[in-house]
Amino acid sequence: MSITKEAELIGMKKISEVVGTTLKLMREYAKIGMSTKELDEYGGEILKSYGAKSAPFETYGFTGYSCISINKEAAHGIPSEKKILKEGDLVNIDVSAELNGFWSDNGGSFVLGNDIHNHQPLVDASKDILRKAINNIKGGVKISDIGYLIETEAKKSGFKVIKNLAGHGVGRSLHEEPENILNYRVRSNRERFKKNTTVAIETFISTKSTIAVELNDGWTLVGNKGGYVTQHEQTILITDKNPIILTESNGMWN
Repeated sequence: MSITKEAELIGMKKISEVVGTTLKLMREYAKIGMSTKELDEYGGEILKSYGAKSAPFETYGFTGYSCISINKEAAHGIPSEKKILKEGDLVNIDVSAELNGFWSDNGGSFVLGNDIHNHQPLVDASKDILRKAINNIKGGVKISDIGYLIETEAKKSGFKVIKNLAGHGVGRSLHEEPENILNYRVRSNRERFKKNTTVAIETFISTKSTIAVELNDGWTLVGNKGGYVTQHEQTILITDKNPIILTESNGMWN
């Protein structure tokens, strides 16, 4: 959305702090032996305590308050009592919500417990690339140039990007213009980031796959060639200098 008055900025800051804090607390609450359903219910209670509503639940009728994807699930994992967290799991939590007509989105992948499967390099690459991408965004920068930066940095680290998942505008709804802030460059895309707008920037970094495909449950996405995918996401306000990271309460880079 385009921020035109102080009340809109305050609204975006409030909901962004809520989703960021919820993500941080859920990450800290995740324990070996816990079901993803229990983790999701905990996150749902936090959102409710702020008066916020889960975006996937409200918008799409998703059967959870957050998306929790484990190991080979790339995104949109459905919380379940049957999915039990184990040592060394690659876990992704994506939290988006609405409060007072404003929407914000953030997510992050992490390794649970000891990194017995060596997922940490993929997690670190995703976090570092997101930080680098955000630091290069300001009003007037081409969206495709940020996509090029993300893919180039992924390749340098020995990884690939998922090409059909993307960041997006956010604010008055969960998905707004620009709809496709991709993780690679589309040369024909002349669109530029606009000052005083709010967008969710996401990295989708993978070990083997370049396309996410949907499973029969109608939600869960996995890589087309297997392997693992990490996602990190922040909602930001674009300025003519460094962006303001609205969801920084998630402590992603701490």
